[in-house]
Amino acid sequence: MRPPAGPQPRRAERSAMSRPPGALPPQLSPAAAAATLRRVARFLAHALPLCRAHTVEFYTRGLWERLVAPRPAAVLEALRRPLGEASGAAAALWDDDTFSSVFCENSKKLINVHLFALAAKYYSFSNVGVCTPLEDLLEALRGDNQGTTGIKTDEFMNNKKSHEVQMMSELVDNIANYCGVKQVIDIGSGKGYLSSFLSMQYDLKVYGIDSSNTNTNGAHERNRKLKKHWRAYQSRGRANLRRQMLEKANDRLVESEIKCKAISEKLLNNDSSLQSQDQVTIQDLVPSCGFTEIATSETNNQAGVDLVAQTKSDESKLLEEVLAILNVLPADAVEVFSSSPCNCGELCEEEKVQRKMASLKDCMMVGLHTCGDLAANTLRIFTAKPEIKAVCSVGCCYHLLSEQFENQEECLEEVWGFPMCQYLKDMGWCCGRNARMSACLALERVAVGQMLPTESLFYRAVLQVIIEEIYGVTKSDRHVGKTFSKSSSFTDYVRKSLKKLELDDSELPDSCIMDYYEKYKHRMNELEAFNMLKVVLAPCIEVLILLDRLCYLKEQDNIAWSGLVKLFDPVKSPRCYAVIALKKHLCF
Repeated sequence: MRPPAGPQPRRAERSAMSRPPGALPPQLSPAAAAATLRRVARFLAHALPLCRAHTVEFYTRGLWERLVAPRPAAVLEALRRPLGEASGAAAALWDDDTFSSVFCENSKKLINVHLFALAAKYYSFSNVGVCTPLEDLLEALRGDNQGTTGIKTDEFMNNKKSHEVQMMSELVDNIANYCGVKQVIDIGSGKGYLSSFLSMQYDLKVYGIDSSNTNTNGAHERNRKLKKHWRAYQSRGRANLRRQMLEKANDRLVESEIKCKAISEKLLNNDSSLQSQDQVTIQDLVPSCGFTEIATSETNNQAGVDLVAQTKSDESKLLEEVLAILNVLPADAVEVFSSSPCNCGELCEEEKVQRKMASLKDCMMVGLHTCGDLAANTLRIFTAKPEIKAVCSVGCCYHLLSEQFENQEECLEEVWGFPMCQYLKDMGWCCGRNARMSACLALERVAVGQMLPTESLFYRAVLQVIIEEIYGVTKSDRHVGKTFSKSSSFTDYVRKSLKKLELDDSELPDSCIMDYYEKYKHRMNELEAFNMLKVVLAPCIEVLILLDRLCYLKEQDNIAWSGLVKLFDPVKSPRCYAVIALKKHLCF
């Protein structure tokens, strides 16, 4: 089917003879996605105990003795050895129901490190075969149309952000054009870099939504700098930009319009108590986008739209939650209501919500490193709103996800960040916060020599021994933070940390502190080896989380295409996988 009629995005570089976009690449079937998810879950059921423990408790809980049989030196040596291909004979092993060659059936300890590392490689994205190549997707979206070039971002963004923004904005632009939409909603838009670039480079109207306005003043300064660079790029590349973006506009300046709102920490929460801030509109060279990262939220328990709910009360809640999102959009993001003889004040709240929902213009949703639950809820909102034609979401901060089965005594009727798909829900699957935090570790960076901060982890683990043995404290709401980088020695570190934890160190002599250091320093290699095991396992946990999201999309009836795409260089940007989906009635 062809895209619905309506205004198409302007792309000056296109010729009249351009071939329109064609069929999207083959996608993973729902059955294949679910089967892969089951295999990964089965392996992690054996391996996750290694990641469910926190390294702070490494010595106090005797984690090495409880979970690992080989000596630390043997573990490190095995992990440094080349693994070879994680396929063929290995596949037969991992398809077997027993993992007795890797973990002891009785003690559950890890006994074969080489096979463990091979299994972890086999269940990583590079081997499970669930990702769609970015090049294949872009080629299908473009047809014969050539991509737009001209603006470079590395002069006003750091290398990591520049890479992310350029890669994602090109994909978003192609998806928007394929779907025939000009409007983009950037969820968790942070400092507005992606929003600005989509507007400047691709002439898209972008609405950025974020949970806090604490960086708004700083964003104005960034906006000033962006204007300066944008003018410079116009001067240096006017001919190229004219040909590719402004061919029909002569020397007219690009009018970028992006309307951004900063909303309260309760963005997407069930109580719909959004506190919208003043709308910022800049119709100049570049937009003003002032947001702070969602990651600053301590709980990050944003709840979105529960599509499973069937009761009338849940349907009303669904309407309220979608209205909460619509309320932060500017007035021109929705069509004006048609006149009605009835008094609007007499309309019931549900009718008001339904009318506003029906008026949202066609758009797509994007999220660049949307934090915790926000990534999951972006997908829920996408599936709930027919006007949202596509979604491109790169999540991060897995440790901030809410889990339905993590604290069952506190399990109320909420919308959870994990799990999303029916299979893991039926299994009552739980990763745990520490395992989700391990999923954020960057194996690719370690592989190229960016080593783990073993010494700081060691300091913190020994500090925990002191806290428990001398002060009798096993739990605290306070955190040590970045004390290690500000300390000149272990003794200095301990004293500064105790002050942060509000523990009296006046009667704790330096000699006692150093006794603890000497007692454990020969066991630092245990901590190094243990953390390397967690790093090796990290990609498998990420596969589980993202496959859960993909399987959720595969369960929906209104989605024509969905897939996972490796969007970024994982060394530059470890959270590099995008969840992408397009609604039905868009494919040719």
